[in-house]
Amino acid sequence: MLITALALLMLCRAAYAQRALTLAYQLTHVDTGEPSPSPDGKKILFESSIAGHYELFTMNSEGTGVVQLTHSGTNHDTPSWSPDGHKIAFVSDRNGHEVVYVMNADGSGEQPVSSATADSIHPNWSPDSRKLIYCADDDLHPPKKNEAAIYVVDLQSRQTTTLISGGTNTYPSWSPDGSKIAFRKMLGEMNSKVFVANSDGTGQQNPTNHPTFDGWPGWSPDGKQIAFSSNRRANCQIFLMNADGSNVRLLANTEGRATEPRWSIDAKTIYFTNCRKVDFGIDCQIMAAKVE
Repeated sequence: MLITALALLMLCRAAYAQRALTLAYQLTHVDTGEPSPSPDGKKILFESSIAGHYELFTMNSEGTGVVQLTHSGTNHDTPSWSPDGHKIAFVSDRNGHEVVYVMNADGSGEQPVSSATADSIHPNWSPDSRKLIYCADDDLHPPKKNEAAIYVVDLQSRQTTTLISGGTNTYPSWSPDGSKIAFRKMLGEMNSKVFVANSDGTGQQNPTNHPTFDGWPGWSPDGKQIAFSSNRRANCQIFLMNADGSNVRLLANTEGRATEPRWSIDAKTIYFTNCRKVDFGIDCQIMAAKVE
């Protein structure tokens, strides 16, 4: 009996010692996203928040070997790697406005290529690496969307041309053969759609044509498919469709808000940003999903 009583006492003490005093919550959070694969498929270019501002980094495609490219203490975001691998386009607000810059792939030789007095975002390269397509900032007075046009700048002549205007048009990207552009267009205050147009801005079509919020289009390397984000399954997730809008399917089940999909050069992987609420903050991370 004495042995049994002692055993029960020890079990009670062990159970009491394991009782939690309170709930732990996550105190630190990360803000990393906007992945842009290198043309050779070996690196990923991305942005990450440090001390309250965004800097640009590269890493190996499997997530190792992180290298910081920018160190200026101002925001550097929405990076895009040129198809020839030599240049990187990005946006910086160092002068009080969001200006598109181009620099060498090692972070040297920064040069502005858009107006110093306008707010421009989302640069994307032409297939020959000679031009950049970008748009005006549509969030100057959030949460209300303002009008935003899409522009193209010739990097040699620095001549800028308006391609698409009227309404809110953002996140443009060229098809791999340069004949088309995909972009996000607002229809009303809360309805976002993926649109496709000719490279000169004519012939606009809405391939998604769905009552939910669609946007952030990214072309596949062969130009036959478009990856995009949609909340048609409640939260924003990455979907794939043929370039004409047919055969829409979910890429991967994810929790949070998945946006900004970009294809690997071999079309076997899609990289994207996924943000989700964690305790009292929000974490944004780069994710990868295999294309089956």
